[in-house]
Amino acid sequence: MTILGTIVAFLIVFGILVFVHEFGHFFMAKLVGVRVEVFSFGYGKRLFGIRRGNTDYRVSLIPMGGYVKLLGEGMFEKDRELQPDDFMAKSRFQRFLILVMGSVMNILLAIVLVAILNMAGVTVPEYQEQPPVIGYIDPGSPAEKAGLQLDDLILEINGRAVKTWNEVEIAVGSRPEREITITVKRGEEKIPVSLRTEKVTRYEMGYAGFRAFILTQVMMVNPGSPAEKAGLQPGDVILAVNGEPVFFYNFVKKIEENPEKPVVLTVERGGETLALTVIPRREGNVGKIGILQGPKSITRKYPFFPALAQSVRENARNAFLVINFLKDLFTGQASTRQLGGPIEIASLSHAAMKMGLLAMISWIAIISLQLGILNLLPIPVFDGGQIFVLLIETLIRRDLSPKMREIWMQIGFVIFIFIIVFVILNDIVKRLPGGWKSLIPFL
Repeated sequence: MTILGTIVAFLIVFGILVFVHEFGHFFMAKLVGVRVEVFSFGYGKRLFGIRRGNTDYRVSLIPMGGYVKLLGEGMFEKDRELQPDDFMAKSRFQRFLILVMGSVMNILLAIVLVAILNMAGVTVPEYQEQPPVIGYIDPGSPAEKAGLQLDDLILEINGRAVKTWNEVEIAVGSRPEREITITVKRGEEKIPVSLRTEKVTRYEMGYAGFRAFILTQVMMVNPGSPAEKAGLQPGDVILAVNGEPVFFYNFVKKIEENPEKPVVLTVERGGETLALTVIPRREGNVGKIGILQGPKSITRKYPFFPALAQSVRENARNAFLVINFLKDLFTGQASTRQLGGPIEIASLSHAAMKMGLLAMISWIAIISLQLGILNLLPIPVFDGGQIFVLLIETLIRRDLSPKMREIWMQIGFVIFIFIIVFVILNDIVKRLPGGWKSLIPFL
């Protein structure tokens, strides 16, 4: 059932994204007067459909997205007679509009979906949008060895300004086993600190060992548990244990150290501060109170226009993060393990689907934005590759020869196949204990 659910989730997500992308090409082609010969939902053998005018609207066998076939697209014969509604009969600007509209539609889809989420109400960890003041340093971590201190305010990472913990986590997380320079404000001084990150998880995320002031929030209370008997409720925020302030990363430790001993929790609930006494149940050698904890979160709801404006800001910020990641990947600052191919996308799509409609909408928005950006890269078989050719032709004020176009497309096809093979292998390798070394006997 898990495999079937993963396949279904992938087909839903990928089908929506590619269908929206191809609809962008279709819409603009119709608008500028290019004949669309086929608009297909899915690939391969035609199952059924209808013909309206010169267009065959069809459903095809393989339901992974879709495609449009334009009259004259990809036909490079020099002496070919052009009809008025031929793709190559249109101006370079009109062809540019057709090519770019697929990515534009993916980006617009991301904006619309995030706006919907903003109106429905978005629950996010409170600390992520806060200034990056260090609240905890893991013992023995790179941060401790480098001399970072509590209350240091992080200003820059590798010369790039960071204003929130969200930006810090992305900047560090995308640089595993890399030398990075962190500029912090300590008192009135600005101090550059160099450290070498480590890597954690199968995605090889960068780890430095410093964290924010993250308060613990009760997400769920198990029936009959010590927490329920003490009066803890979902939404309670834990401020202190036995009068000592605690944060997300050491709250569990404080509870585990006190099996079968009364513990006084200072709790914030609805603007009030309460003192609740809980007796952790002994499980093995540690204490447990029976809650699911998470970082303190806040829910934001926006009216329509503020939701739309916030969505534009969020997607613009995320677009720059994608671009910076691609740059870091190209320069070797980011790990290829942080790339996600079809297997990874399918797995995460299934996870999002199980979490509910809002999580699925959020995931589709994330992938749609990334697809829109990636498709503009100047790789020949991508729309960006064809746009690149149009820009070259505009600069030299003439069309490239059919031979040059064919060579360009052949190069692009080879690159495309290499990318597909690499990302699939990369997805597989991330699931192997030994990583790429596991494949050495087969290479």
